[in-house]
Amino acid sequence: MKKTAFSRRSLLASIFGLALAGMIRPDIAHAEDFKMGLLVPGSVSEEGWNRIGYNALKGVEDQLGAKISYVELQQNPASFEKAFRDYASQGYKVILGHGFEFQDAALEVALDYPDTYFLISSSSIHEGNVIGLNTDTSQPFYLMGVIAAKMGQKAGLVGGMEIPPIQQAFAGFKNGAKSVNPDFPISEAYIGNFTDTTAAKEAALSMISQGADFVVPNASGATVGGYQAISESGSDVRSFSIFSDFTEVAPNNILGLYVADYAQGVVEVVRSIHEGSPPTQNVVFGLKDPKVISFTFRDDGPVSVPEDIRAEVKAISDKIAAGEIKTDTQ
Repeated sequence: MKKTAFSRRSLLASIFGLALAGMIRPDIAHAEDFKMGLLVPGSVSEEGWNRIGYNALKGVEDQLGAKISYVELQQNPASFEKAFRDYASQGYKVILGHGFEFQDAALEVALDYPDTYFLISSSSIHEGNVIGLNTDTSQPFYLMGVIAAKMGQKAGLVGGMEIPPIQQAFAGFKNGAKSVNPDFPISEAYIGNFTDTTAAKEAALSMISQGADFVVPNASGATVGGYQAISESGSDVRSFSIFSDFTEVAPNNILGLYVADYAQGVVEVVRSIHEGSPPTQNVVFGLKDPKVISFTFRDDGPVSVPEDIRAEVKAISDKIAAGEIKTDTQ
């Protein structure tokens, strides 16, 4: 009888233990298995584009409890593919390639890892488990172009590399300016990389020497060089801070800020994947998404945007958000 009683207790204990395991282990495994990796084309210590990618990764960690990792890379497609494969082979559910330049490598690797989602910043792609995330920067840049044409004589645009996201932003600026004055002069230059602050500075200085009094740099980590040139050229040269706040670099020149809380947008996309409802098309954030994009004016600088122009810009912004104005047409 003792043996039978012991066996019954053991059986009950085993059943109870299995029941607990059934209740607990899937959740534990799910939490442990949910991992996200990030590939950035430079250093996350720099203010600007790379830091935004890192903030997105941290947001996923904080809000969704994911285990995270990131790798800083130079412009080398072979290293992009290797990094994607390393993360995918380690069971990472989501990998964010933070830039259009990661798209081709993701498409190559994704074929071998159908259960991993490859998110590509500044991309319009949607092929299987490769999903583009794009902030339509042509929209806020269109507003900058309107302001430049109303307040300035000539504009200069300094880009990193001649890739679609930067071309899109600059197209928006040019379209905005030309909506005010079709003959408004705009010069455009690319430094060929995203790290050479000296090259960005020299390009901006060259434009300013040729009469540009409104200059916007858009070159990721190298962007700060453009703002240094603007600052050194005096308060008659104006600009807008883009992606991050560069007001400290050019306090007498920046009229306002375009800030994209792309990080929170990424968190929401990753949340949908985590909950089993991945996007069915590429994701585009715009002025219709005030939690992601904000465009604000400064009131504490030596020069500010007049109230009548602000009112016009607000009306234009509302039309863009409603889809009544297309900002990135070439």
